[in-house]
Amino acid sequence: MSTTAIGYVRVSTGEQARDGISLEMQATKIRQYCELNDVALVEIIGDKGLSAKDMKHRPGFQRALDMVFSGKADALVVYKLDRAFRSTRDALDVAEALNRKGRGLHSITEKLDTTSAIGEFFFTLMASLAQMERRLVSERTMAALSQKRMNGGRVSRHAPYGFTFDTNGNLRMDHTEQSTIAKIHELRTQGYSIRGIVTYLDAHGYRNRSGKSFGVAEIWKIARAA
Repeated sequence: MSTTAIGYVRVSTGEQARDGISLEMQATKIRQYCELNDVALVEIIGDKGLSAKDMKHRPGFQRALDMVFSGKADALVVYKLDRAFRSTRDALDVAEALNRKGRGLHSITEKLDTTSAIGEFFFTLMASLAQMERRLVSERTMAALSQKRMNGGRVSRHAPYGFTFDTNGNLRMDHTEQSTIAKIHELRTQGYSIRGIVTYLDAHGYRNRSGKSFGVAEIWKIARAA
């Protein structure tokens, strides 16, 4: 049985007038890739005129991810990683989540197929490099952040989910968000999928800091930290 896949394409408003990255071109490349690699293309889903900065506000991308996570296809195929993800870290997070579900991520430009031995090695290498970069950044900034805390200053514009800053810039627990974190942890221990948690939270009136429904990527981030 051949592998099945969902294709995803995207252009932002500013990119629509540029040559070489149209939705049609991306879709053509995905069809050609799937044909050459014996991948049965279930559907190509797109987002037009939307940036890569906020994955959860791209309905096409969320639907494509949902279909792969729910088993309606074996893999997600994109022309280039930046069509779907705002950073390598985001790509790695989603690829790791897909791998845990036995699904794959294919990127044509980067020649990435996380279901193959070479692709898995490349994925592991990318993850290792990203981890090393994070550690180097952490080491370089640790002393400066420590000094800023000693001076009573805030070290981030946004408090971590579950916390807030008081008027003096000190970190305090946000009981509403802590309750949401506890519920997410409870649902995970009960065997809920990330998609299932998103559906549950939406149905029961849970909202994120923007007052909107939680997205898949948002819940993955909270669940990893819970």
